[in-house]
Parts: sequence; C-alpha cells; structure tokens
Amino acid sequence: MATTRISAQLPPHIDQTKSSLAYGNRMLPKLNRELSGLELITKQRALVSLCEVMHKPENIAESVRVGVVESLKDLLGDEDQTVRIKTTQVLYILSTHAIGREAFLSCNVILPLSKLFDDDVIDVRVNVHSTLEKLSSDPMGARAILTADLVPTLVEKVKSEDDEIKELILTSLHYCMMIDPGPCLATAAMATFTDLLSHALPPIRSKAALAIQDLSFPLAGKKQACQSGCVPTLASLLEDVSPGVRACAAGALMTISITTEGKFLCLKAGVIPRAVSLLSDPNNDVKINAIKVITTLAESPQGRKELSESLPKLDPLCNHGNETISKAASIAINVIQWKP
Repeated sequence: MATTRISAQLPPHIDQTKSSLAYGNRMLPKLNRELSGLELITKQRALVSLCEVMHKPENIAESVRVGVVESLKDLLGDEDQTVRIKTTQVLYILSTHAIGREAFLSCNVILPLSKLFDDDVIDVRVNVHSTLEKLSSDPMGARAILTADLVPTLVEKVKSEDDEIKELILTSLHYCMMIDPGPCLATAAMATFTDLLSHALPPIRSKAALAIQDLSFPLAGKKQACQSGCVPTLASLLEDVSPGVRACAAGALMTISITTEGKFLCLKAGVIPRAVSLLSDPNNDVKINAIKVITTLAESPQGRKELSESLPKLDPLCNHGNETISKAASIAINVIQWKP
C-alpha cells in the first residue's frame, strides 16, 4: 500500500562519489572551490567529477582560466591517497593538451609533481610519470625538466621502478636528451641504459637502445658508449625478434660507429654480417638504419673489404620504392666502392 513517507535512499541515478555539477559556466568554478574545501569527501568528489568532465576538450581552457591547475598543485601533497591518485590523474589529462602544458609551466607544477616520485602508491607514480612524459614531448616542457635538474633523479629511478614506469621514464629522458644530452652525460646513464638492453620486455630494450643513440650524438657520448661495453649487446640485438628493437639497435650502432674506436668495436662484434642480413628486413626503419651502419663501417679499410661482397644485396635497394632507402643505398655503394 502506498504511503506518504519519503524514502531516505537517494534515487538510483545519483552517484554519491561525484559532486553535484553546477549548470553551464558555473560548473568548473564550483568544482575548483570544492578542491579547496575542508572536508575530505568534498575534495574527493570534486576530483572524481573533474576526471570525467576534463575528457571534454572544451573544458580544458576554462579549467585553466578558473585556476584548477593551482588548486591541483596544492593537493599534490595531500595525505589521502585517493586525493593524490585523482589529482595526478586530472593533471595527466590536462598534460595531453597544449594549453594544459603551458599552464603547468606558468604555475611551476613540475617540482611539486617530482616530490611524488617516491610515493608508496604505484598509481600515483604512474600518473606522475605519464604526465612528465607528455610534458617532455613539448620542447618547452623538456627544457623545464632539465632546468629543474630532474634528469639525474630520473636516471636513478629507471633502475628500480616498475616496468610500466621504466618505459615512461625512458621516453621522458629521450625527449630531454633531444634538447640537451649534457645532464645525462654527467651521470652514469650510459651504464644504466646498457643494462636495460638485456631487459625481458621489447619496448624497454628498444627505448634503452634509443637512449644510447641519443646519448651518443656528442663525441663524449660516443666515448662513453665505447667504454660501457654496449656495442656487443647492441650487435646481438640486430637479431632481436622485435623490429623496434632491431631498428633502435641499428640506430645506436650507426651513431657509435662514426668514431674510429666505435668502428673497431663494431667490426670486432660482428656487426657487418648482421647488418647485411637486415637489408632484406620487411621493416623500413630497420632497413634504413642497417644501411647507415653499413655506410659508416665502410669508411674503414677493413669494413670496405668485408662489405665488397655485399654489393649485390645493396644494388636492388637503389630502386626501392622508398626514396630514403634508395638514396641511402646509393650512398653506401659509393662509400664501399671508394678507392684511396
């Protein structure tokens, strides 16, 4: 029988974990005010709601305008792990947009974010390093990370972090080294990257090889690569099952072999027969880097002698449909056939 009693239960479509959203342009200012609230549940609900509404690009610029980034920055040090998880999640969403990355730099979010490198909650650390990876993909963001002197810390963290985070850190370091490899050269980064070449996961092996290539562009980096003993491992990775690993390993050897010492180590490690076998690789990136390794090694008398028998495998590549491959193959043939 129906009664006039009102139920104490909320309607089924009401989500108690989210804030009640204000209408239109009042929504984000209200959520921003709730981020500074004294009650924990209020902050948590506001953060859960922000995680949802931030997936709409039109809300990104407005959230920056009303000061959400500053509010999130203040919450990075919160004692509640749910607050830290959701705060870093919202920051990651913001970092996927250029205007969000600009706001990070203007609000100096990088250093407070880096204080969570040692957070005991892995979800927080994943969000933090995902955010830094996005930020570093922007040259201004990479420079800000370099200015904050975070590279030595990142190099240390890549040794001990979980595999998922290792990948993120290696990508961030790659972007930073594209701007300035100096801070990495000043650390034991080359030895760290060399150790990661033997990792079980292909993405980590490929990113470690790419990091060695980045670090080997300066002459000092080439010397470090030769001294670190990475050349034999890179040579073996030319036969890796992953095309990404093969391509990055060939790229690193191409850079290292520019110097005389690098050429000698590559020849000693048996790079030439492995590189020649990659000329028929189905992956174009692998093929291009293999041709470039062959070209640099052909600059030495021993290399030219070994490679003279491989000309029949290079000749067809001069007519390859990929212009980069055909041009690289023509240059390689000219270097092999050069006579003093």
